Amino acid sequence: MISETAISFQNNFQAQDTDVILASLPKTGTTWLKSLLFSVVNRKKYCDVSQHPLHSINPHELIDHLELEVNKNCHGNDLPRLFGTHMPYSTLPESIKTSKCRIIYVSRNPLDNFVSLCHFWSKFELNKGMKLDEKIMEEHLDKYCKGIFPLGPYEDHLLGYWKESMQNSNKVLFLEYEGLKKEPKDHLKRLAEFVGCPFSREEEKGNVIDEIIELCSFKSLKEMEVNKSGKCFPWFENKALFRKGEVGDWTNYLTPLMAKRINEMQERLKEAGFCFTYYHNLRAKDNSVL
Repeated sequence: MISETAISFQNNFQAQDTDVILASLPKTGTTWLKSLLFSVVNRKKYCDVSQHPLHSINPHELIDHLELEVNKNCHGNDLPRLFGTHMPYSTLPESIKTSKCRIIYVSRNPLDNFVSLCHFWSKFELNKGMKLDEKIMEEHLDKYCKGIFPLGPYEDHLLGYWKESMQNSNKVLFLEYEGLKKEPKDHLKRLAEFVGCPFSREEEKGNVIDEIIELCSFKSLKEMEVNKSGKCFPWFENKALFRKGEVGDWTNYLTPLMAKRINEMQERLKEAGFCFTYYHNLRAKDNSVL
């Protein structure tokens, strides 16, 4: 069971100083960030983009999910070791917190995150045949806003990593999905610098960064055959990981009342001192300004 492996992860995982952990909530850009992180760290190993592992291996198989695969490849020889996790910062193993390993956290505005989650849940095997309508979304919304979620409340998850990034910027790099979409090149350079493999002047002047951005773009990943079929997790098909990847898509699904409830979550974030840098509210489903 996931809970048992999560406990095993907490109790037994021993971080190394060179490890890089990608932390996130589901549907905040995890798949995209895994592909970017893997490509940045291994760019000298895979110079020929046409032969890159992403063409034949799903990003989640290139960077293991610690709670699910705690004993897999945790003692590998490739450095740095790359891992992903959805665990809140407060529940991470002490070895991750106390070692010199680095954590990259990617956030996403809760409006788009919620809509993406709803579509994702509808693709699970146990929900096969389920039609995602407004009634079902409202049921999910109630749980989402109340924080009834295996990983805890959205606000707590985000704030845990954000506060740590404010106190120790060398330990935690806090990224926003919307910023990555708007300024991919600048963010990729920040990521590379943070994990200890900055782009050289020659790479910056050349097309190395642009090639990675294009290879890992949502459109590129979605069209790869490996992501159109098969499963890297037993609960859903690989293609369920790719829908639109757009910023502001929530306006096509949420009523003003639904959006207002989620915006109350953002107000709680503001009270704690956090504001999204790149995201600004658009309009609700009926075109009203929120």
